[in-house]
Amino acid sequence: MSDDYDSPWKEAIERYFPDFMHFYFPAAHARIDWHQPYLFLDQELRAVVHDAELGKRFVDKLVRVACLSGQAEWVYIHIEVQGDPQDEFAERMFVYHYRLYDRYRQPIASLAVLADERANWRPEVFRYESCGCELALRFPVAKLLDWSGEQNRLVDSSNPFAVVTLAHLATRETKEDARARHLAKWQLVQGLYRRGFDRQQVVDLFRVIDWMMRLPKDLQAQLRQDLNTLEEESKMVYITSIEQLAKEEGMQAGMQQGLLKGKVQLLERQLWRRFGELPDWVHDHLSQADESKLDGWTDAVLTASSLDGVFASDSH
Repeated sequence: MSDDYDSPWKEAIERYFPDFMHFYFPAAHARIDWHQPYLFLDQELRAVVHDAELGKRFVDKLVRVACLSGQAEWVYIHIEVQGDPQDEFAERMFVYHYRLYDRYRQPIASLAVLADERANWRPEVFRYESCGCELALRFPVAKLLDWSGEQNRLVDSSNPFAVVTLAHLATRETKEDARARHLAKWQLVQGLYRRGFDRQQVVDLFRVIDWMMRLPKDLQAQLRQDLNTLEEESKMVYITSIEQLAKEEGMQAGMQQGLLKGKVQLLERQLWRRFGELPDWVHDHLSQADESKLDGWTDAVLTASSLDGVFASDSH
């Protein structure tokens, strides 16, 4: 099984950023004015650090927030979710920090979530000293392994990132055991309905769990059957109803596209029989037309004396 950690983390942080801060960095969360809007600045982050790639990571985010102190108009929060131990990690936090400060000239808060499997790896500071000059950056870290063995405490939490943390730990622990993963995933999914989450939260967090905890096709099919039964019995048809709606909408879109394609092919044959080989501009018109235009041109074929007459209302 090839696990995907990157995409689920990105989606979870973007959808539930205040919960992310409250769960992993409560002291920083308490200093943010959550009545003010916050803004993700991913493109700006890439522009600042594009030539300073210092190792692979899961996720990096830049978010502009307002603080309760009012000392600065904005504070920029730089978040790194790091999946593997790296010697240069603290240096990267420092490099990104000073580059962001150089760009914005506003306070930068550098925060790190350590999602690796090495218990004793906990970089929290970068410093150097030379000729009496000393510089240091100390940054808060949240270590996911700190919650290993604390699953009961996470199960009782209503914070969405308790679920994300449980899913991440379970994905790591079951990477060599598909059946154990199936059981852990099913327990997490069942928990979504017991925690008091609203419908949208259940759907969002199911996407994260489903994305992160990949299963072989047979076990995934079994989990979907169990989910159908769970939703029917609990009378909370959240996930399966949305999936069915998406399936129906996809089928309707496919049918509509098929009908449109059939009309194009029929009109092409009619035009060819009346006027012979068709120039490129005719094919371009047909490929870009909607249903109403196709119907109009089909009627015009019967009376027009030339191709130009059929497409008289369109320039080419």
